[in-house]
Amino acid sequence: MHSSFKPLAAPAPLTQLPPLSRFGNAPTAPGLTRRTLLLAASLAPVSSWSNQPPAHVHSAQAAIKSVADFDLTTWANLLQSGPRPAAYVFTTTYCPTCPEAFDQLQAFIAASRKKVALVAVVMDVQGDRALAHAHHYKGATQLYAFDGFEPAIRQSVDPKWPNVTPYIVLLGRNGSVQRSIGVPDAAVLKRWLVG
Repeated sequence: MHSSFKPLAAPAPLTQLPPLSRFGNAPTAPGLTRRTLLLAASLAPVSSWSNQPPAHVHSAQAAIKSVADFDLTTWANLLQSGPRPAAYVFTTTYCPTCPEAFDQLQAFIAASRKKVALVAVVMDVQGDRALAHAHHYKGATQLYAFDGFEPAIRQSVDPKWPNVTPYIVLLGRNGSVQRSIGVPDAAVLKRWLVG
């Protein structure tokens, strides 16, 4: 009878262990360079060095003090009588690119010097729990949170929406509606603010 059992390999000798890092006694991971470590250190919150929170967190929290419910009827009401022009950024708390997309859109609006409603709609938390994420949306004129069955609410916004975020809907002054996944290009944004 032939067995397919293979014995475990012997542990690696000490000479084959990864080299120690210049930054302490931890082994260096493959591909982990000094530049990567410095970048990670620079992204660490500076607030840990003082008792003050970072300025952008404090001011954003002060700017958005309430959250409105976004239910099955909200989108139809906004289309009918909401502000114009307006940009709606549909986001989730776990979306890594949503805050950056929001910032790009906010910067474009600020540079245009036009009065525009810039709205963040958080889809995966309800009520005041969305306020914990408001610091990601500094400059928002309104913060909404889905209130109800998420797939049904998404369908009320756009039946063809593939549930990808950031999902951005631009409502033009003339009633036009433009939808995109991620920030639209500059030409689309300019047409939106003109129309």
